[in-house]
Amino acid sequence: MSESKKKQQAVALAYNQETDNAPRVVAKGSGIIAERIVEIAEESGVSVRADAELVQALSFLDPGEAIPVELYIAVAKILTEILYLDREICG
Repeated sequence: MSESKKKQQAVALAYNQETDNAPRVVAKGSGIIAERIVEIAEESGVSVRADAELVQALSFLDPGEAIPVELYIAVAKILTEILYLDREICG
């Protein structure tokens, strides 16, 4: 199947330093649901990052489930990039 015909997938993560040991999945979906997850994030000012391999790995998790240790580094790299870009944009 070509890239253009694949359904979009999205996974939203959240992390609360006071209650969570690791980021957790708060929403996931494909197709129209994925598009809506991205829309809601953008409307809410939440940074969005495209990473098809990571989304595929995270898509096996259920909402509320913490990311596994094996994905800590991949998620940390993205969070670091987002924090850096947010600081650059916001000053």
